[in-house]
Amino acid sequence: QVQLQESGPGLVKPSQTLSLTCTVSGGSITSIFYAWSWIRQPPGKGLEWMGVIRSDGSTYYSPSLKSRTSVSRDTSKNQFSLQLSSVTPEDTAVYYCARDVRPGMDYWGKGTLVTVSS
Repeated sequence: QVQLQESGPGLVKPSQTLSLTCTVSGGSITSIFYAWSWIRQPPGKGLEWMGVIRSDGSTYYSPSLKSRTSVSRDTSKNQFSLQLSSVTPEDTAVYYCARDVRPGMDYWGKGTLVTVSS
């Protein structure tokens, strides 16, 4: 069974870069059948899709976050990562990684809360 686990700092200061890693087990991130996404949910709000990395390493981002977001991967560790630059308190959210099987996601990590505060 596929499992995903997010990891990274739970507190980031404004203007800094948020960095998270998703470790995948039970499946390869290079499989041609799947892509891998980052999604977030601010407190009291709905889910927001942020970006995806496909099996060939290509990426695609939400237009609203594109200028600040980067998704990359380390195939040797079966991990993919998120970087969100110039964060503000509005970026406080639970961040999830998920396996992307458009139009939806079939496996999710448990999520990790990242708070942006000085």
